[in-house]
Amino acid sequence: MKSKVQFRLRIYRDDSIAIGPGKIALLEAIAETGSISAAARQFNMSYRRAWLLVDEMNKALAKPAVMTAAGGASGGGTVLTPVGEALIQHYRAVESVSRTAAASDIAALTRLLAQ
Repeated sequence: MKSKVQFRLRIYRDDSIAIGPGKIALLEAIAETGSISAAARQFNMSYRRAWLLVDEMNKALAKPAVMTAAGGASGGGTVLTPVGEALIQHYRAVESVSRTAAASDIAALTRLLAQ
């Protein structure tokens, strides 16, 4: 059997998740594809659902994480702002530092799993 350790950091603003693993993954996909719809397809998610997540995140932040350009003859597109790039960088850094700091406890916990 193979074990897996996964950190699930979530930062709430009021009752909604402002920053969390799904939103960070969506930001990474948007950065990779340049498109909310293409990013949504990577997660088998509707465009509407992806847009709502981006909108919720943008509204929770002091400055938006994502900027969009309307489609048309010149085509649309989506880019991360410096805030969006910083969100990914800091979120992944917290994961890395946490994993390193907890390594011995994680090892102890996984040794308790049935083989």
